[in-house]
Amino acid sequence: MADKKDKTEKVEKTVEVEKKKPSRAKKAEAAPAAEEAAAPEAKKAAPRRAGKVTGIADVSAALKSSKAEQDNAAPTVQGQKSHIDAQGRAYATGRRKDATARVWLKRGSGRIIINGRPQEVYFARPVLRMIISQPFAVASRLGQYDLMVTVAGGGLSGQAGAVRHGLSRALTYMEPELRGVLKKMGFLTRDSRVVERKKYGQPKARRRFQFSKR
Repeated sequence: MADKKDKTEKVEKTVEVEKKKPSRAKKAEAAPAAEEAAAPEAKKAAPRRAGKVTGIADVSAALKSSKAEQDNAAPTVQGQKSHIDAQGRAYATGRRKDATARVWLKRGSGRIIINGRPQEVYFARPVLRMIISQPFAVASRLGQYDLMVTVAGGGLSGQAGAVRHGLSRALTYMEPELRGVLKKMGFLTRDSRVVERKKYGQPKARRRFQFSKR
């Protein structure tokens, strides 16, 4: 009798447990509904992965952000390209033949110093001084700027052309509206003419030895 009672009690307990547990069919039905209910919340809560584009809205947003970054970066790039230093001097480099001139230009009374010497001493020939003053004359700026130059390489004629080239470029940095006038006169163009190389079998670039038939 005791064994039968124990068996009946066990059967009743299992029945109660099964009643409390949901069936597999109910679980299968309830799972998709729970996932659908949780999906919108998960979409709201889940952050977007960096660099992952999921739709047209993301593409447009990415383009807008890149444009904004470019606009913000533009002033810094322009500031880096400035050729005017803290002392208000415009710097430029000029070249002609084998000569290279470094030019510093600032507002002043028209004083010109070349390699630590006045231009009348360094360029004794009036023609060379005239070449240097051409950009000032064309732009109507004679006596309004001081010029400090270091020039090396080539001869005096090439050095004068290099100074003129560097001076013209420095003037455009100080006053951009002068670019059209100086460019029209050809002062901003680097003159590419240089000495032609010597050829082997000849004494010079074009000169040939005297021909002898016999």
